[in-house]
Amino acid sequence: MEVALHPMRLKQLLHFAASSKPNKNHFLFGRFRPSFIVRCCSSSSPSSTTAAAATTAVPGGRNRRPSSSTNSTSDREAVRAIRIKKVRELRSNGFDPYAYKWERTHTANELQHIYQNLGNGEESTSESDHVSIAGRIVARRAFGKLAFLTLRDDSGTIQLYCEKERLLSDQFDHLKTLVDIGDILGAKGSIKRTEKGELSVYLTSFSILTKSLLPLPDKYHGLTDIDKRYRQRYVDMIANPEVADTFRKRAKIISEIRKTVESAGFIEVETPVLQGAAGGAEARPFITYHNSLGQDLYLRIATELHLKRMLVGGFEKVYEIGRIFRNEGLSTRHNPEFTTIEMYEAYSDYESMMNMTEEIVTRCAIAVNGKLTLDYQGVEICLEKPWRRETMHNLVKEATGIDFNEFGDDLTTAKEVVLQKLEVGCDHLNKSSIQSCLSIGRMLNEVFELAVEPQLLQPTFVLDYPIEVSPLAKPHRRC
Repeated sequence: MEVALHPMRLKQLLHFAASSKPNKNHFLFGRFRPSFIVRCCSSSSPSSTTAAAATTAVPGGRNRRPSSSTNSTSDREAVRAIRIKKVRELRSNGFDPYAYKWERTHTANELQHIYQNLGNGEESTSESDHVSIAGRIVARRAFGKLAFLTLRDDSGTIQLYCEKERLLSDQFDHLKTLVDIGDILGAKGSIKRTEKGELSVYLTSFSILTKSLLPLPDKYHGLTDIDKRYRQRYVDMIANPEVADTFRKRAKIISEIRKTVESAGFIEVETPVLQGAAGGAEARPFITYHNSLGQDLYLRIATELHLKRMLVGGFEKVYEIGRIFRNEGLSTRHNPEFTTIEMYEAYSDYESMMNMTEEIVTRCAIAVNGKLTLDYQGVEICLEKPWRRETMHNLVKEATGIDFNEFGDDLTTAKEVVLQKLEVGCDHLNKSSIQSCLSIGRMLNEVFELAVEPQLLQPTFVLDYPIEVSPLAKPHRRC
């Protein structure tokens, strides 16, 4: 006998990591298909682009009103033309505006930690305190022969303290005229804490490592265009550094999932993405063409069939964390490509898979948050094991007082009772969805989604889904 933990979208586990906006569907598991359906924002992979050239917004003043369009195309092109002129000027002066390499000695966060006890107004001038850092310029201020730049790298931010007399030749003039917000700089100098308490690299030299051709989004208003935030995630991460934390937490989650399932004896495998026939789920596939074979192939819509073949071949515990492609809807919560984990274990049943799911989620929560309780928008969510396990029939009866076992196959009576019971307590009852149900099982599922799901705030396994909504599930052992 085999049992499958159906696809769990990895982005959904970020619910525990990123405290994203809640959705009403929490921790719900089907009878023989415990599909983890916690929802959160999309986590498309970040671009590897290093320059800000693809940025499409220009900075605005503090008093500027926010608008849906931050600037016109002509303004952006004008800014780009100016920056391209600066690129030419750098090259004419013998500088490469897109460097090959830069040797760093520290990150911004390391410097903040090492020199946390440096007093205001003090400078560390020993040879060991001369540092080399690199990062993107996200703010700048200039006052005559003095300039202050804020440099941000992957770890955090640090100030660059720039004094004309301290820089060689005409570097200070280059700093003021050729360096823009969005440029990636390499900087060398000693460590100094200003009189106002700002830890700074007291600049002795710098180099433009990547010249950006467009400025960053308006610092005051930020990147507020939702469409742009999803389509250009790298711009979102530049404008909103906290977004990058979601990707870091996602990496921890994936790592912890692998540790958890492999400690239980599961083996990770890779199955084909291109398949001769799409199968394993009901979804429309993407179609591509293989030139050498002269035939259409399909991007997989599930990893199920090939993983099952691994069991046929003799493996007893296999899993895959894989990319899935489904040629269907598109929204901020529904991506046509997404990541799932699918697991198969011989000689086991859905109880074992529920135990494994509890173990995966709790260990991921510890790895990311360090605890199993979350204060989630005023509600304390407890992930302590064991989680509640209850049948759909009992949950519906508990929430509505309706016992669907009493109806038998009398669909007409069931509809009358449901509409009478729920119309009072549910202001937004979708009556048409109830009236269109063709079976008792589908109506049970509809009432569950309308009246029970919104109230399930704590982790709960929902068991014994109606067979009408679980056509591929194994019949219940009590049947």
